[in-house]
Amino acid sequence: MAAHTVLSAAVPAAHQALLFPNLSTASSPSLPLHSSFHGVALKANVRPFLSLAAATAPKPLTVVAATKKAVAVLKGTSSVEGVVTLTQEDDGPTTVNVRITGLTPGKHGFHLHEFGDTTNGCISTGPHFNPSGLTHGAPEDEVRHAGDLGNIVANADGVAEATIVDSQIPLTGPNSVVGRALVVHELEDDLGKGGHELSLTTGNAGGRLACGVVGLTPL
Repeated sequence: MAAHTVLSAAVPAAHQALLFPNLSTASSPSLPLHSSFHGVALKANVRPFLSLAAATAPKPLTVVAATKKAVAVLKGTSSVEGVVTLTQEDDGPTTVNVRITGLTPGKHGFHLHEFGDTTNGCISTGPHFNPSGLTHGAPEDEVRHAGDLGNIVANADGVAEATIVDSQIPLTGPNSVVGRALVVHELEDDLGKGGHELSLTTGNAGGRLACGVVGLTPL
């Protein structure tokens, strides 16, 4: 009889976990195991198995976009003042609700300007918000400033109320309007079609009567 006898045994997976808790099945598909009997070696054929931790690992959460809301309180050097609220559902268009008082009856240009800086009154709010570098136009035009919101109309009492729905003035993202300024102008915006030298930049809407910085607000 040979001096040494070698036996090969397959150990069930459940027993492997109990006998060898630190065994890495991925890196060690088979491992010789020595019994307490002299000269007898057992060879366990270890098969890869999915660990309990991996099987029960939590799945990543899906972030659901929520309603966002912002407000701007418009003030100026005259009696013109107002409140504008902006609401955006998920990644949809932004709804702008406008109420401004103290205006002369008729149409007034209404725009989003690039800066929320009012240190020098409404003049320091800069030009119309125009991240795409296009010319001035009407809200429905393909070529327009993002801040071109058209005209609001004041009634005989000088009150202008309007609801504007626009997809170019989001409340989040790189082109967010938060921190920029809404401005109501003295004259009607010609929507880039008036033939004036300022038509394609400001709509020849005249002076800035009142302005307000857009800031986020609780729902």
